Amino acid sequence: MRPLTEEETKTFFTKLSKIIGRNIQHLIDRPDEPYCFRLHKDRVFYVSESIMKKATSVTRDKLMSLGICFGKFTKTGKFRLHITGLEYLAQYAKYKVWVKPNGEMPFMYGNHVLKAHLGRITEDTPENQGVVVYSMADVPLGFGVTAKSTGDCRKLDPSGIVVLHQADIGEFLRNEDTLV
Repeated sequence: MRPLTEEETKTFFTKLSKIIGRNIQHLIDRPDEPYCFRLHKDRVFYVSESIMKKATSVTRDKLMSLGICFGKFTKTGKFRLHITGLEYLAQYAKYKVWVKPNGEMPFMYGNHVLKAHLGRITEDTPENQGVVVYSMADVPLGFGVTAKSTGDCRKLDPSGIVVLHQADIGEFLRNEDTLV
């Protein structure tokens, strides 16, 4: 468990800012207690500083997880967000998409959000922007990247893709071996 290097921090914050924008500051400067990001076995964890200090007594090879896993660095140095950080991404997301009840299951099986399944979308959402996908009951289902802007979505045919799938809560079951 170690702090992120300068390059890792830049890569991680760039990916994170695509979904939550400048709200990254709210993750670190919390009113209750200070939190930080730590790297352990190529995974980035979000953990309170008090728990992090207590975890230093555990050897690295025995430590499995610490705090909330936000994602992992690939072997090529890119960062991939995991669904385990959805609670915080949903809380601070700039752009949101709501899917109709008939579109929830296809999204949770790993499919993209189609225009026919789109319930609402945040106004002025640009193309290629990270969004959090919600059910109509405001339950976060996952996140992805918009394929079209809000204006283009209005002109799209019902079978057109609105949001490209990146992660969903169904991954807890599909990928439970590799998540942490």
